[in-house]
Amino acid sequence: MDEILKILEKIKPGVDFSKENNLIEDHILDSFEMIQLVSEISDIYQIDITPVDITPDNFRSATSIYAFILDHQPARI
Repeated sequence: MDEILKILEKIKPGVDFSKENNLIEDHILDSFEMIQLVSEISDIYQIDITPVDITPDNFRSATSIYAFILDHQPARI
């Protein structure tokens, strides 16, 4: 979870992402910042994120992003 907060802070400094619950609907992240976020998450966590995955529910908050990542990471043996 801390890594998610660091990524978000890097993309948009000055926002307390631990308290924000509507990143898309409240226009905290714009479309360019969302592209940066998706790219960072995809690279760091080695997951494929499709346009269908980019929904307000999956990217509403740092917590929902974290849950999305956990659900989409490859199973580890």
